[in-house]
Amino acid sequence: MLIMKKIFIFLLIVSMVSFIMIAKSTKKEEQMNRQEVATFGGGCFWCTEAIFEELAGVLKVESGYSGGQTDDPTYKDICTGTTGHAEVIHITFNSDKLEFSELLDVFFATHNPTTLNRQGADTGTQYRSVVFYHNEKQKKDTKDFIAALEKEQVFTDKIVTEITKFDKFYKAEEYHQNYFNNNKSQGYCNAVINPKLIKFRKQFKEKLKKQ
Repeated sequence: MLIMKKIFIFLLIVSMVSFIMIAKSTKKEEQMNRQEVATFGGGCFWCTEAIFEELAGVLKVESGYSGGQTDDPTYKDICTGTTGHAEVIHITFNSDKLEFSELLDVFFATHNPTTLNRQGADTGTQYRSVVFYHNEKQKKDTKDFIAALEKEQVFTDKIVTEITKFDKFYKAEEYHQNYFNNNKSQGYCNAVINPKLIKFRKQFKEKLKKQ
């Protein structure tokens, strides 16, 4: 009788462990299914990466290159302005916590979408304003968002943001990744990126990751 009781308890424990493992696996799979990707070009990716890394719901931000005709371009290639690529950020986000339209809101609020192939002192096609959409919904959302901005006359000049179907993303060299956080004392970070971050944090304080 005692042996049977021990066997029953053992089987019960095994069953419970199996149930927990299956539940964890299912939860992880569901989280993976909720992941979406957005790809934006809004000037130097050092700036845009630093901004989007702080948004709640953003899981990962990678700096890189998209939209050109050259395979495996390097930063040196990009700087010539002849490869056709734009400096972009590749954003992986949890769509249960953050909608694509919210990403667009931050994108258009933190760069100038009215200057063709230029952001501030940075000039060239690699610095163009562009949304590389990954599906038809992203395409429609972007067009609708721009139409709303123009209707409300948010910008004095015409919005020139390019809307192009995503093709390939080439991750930039490792030293470009997480650039601001790794180089906060660098002159460009202090003079250009930090003021943008301060303005962004103030405007979108309710959407930031909790420290």
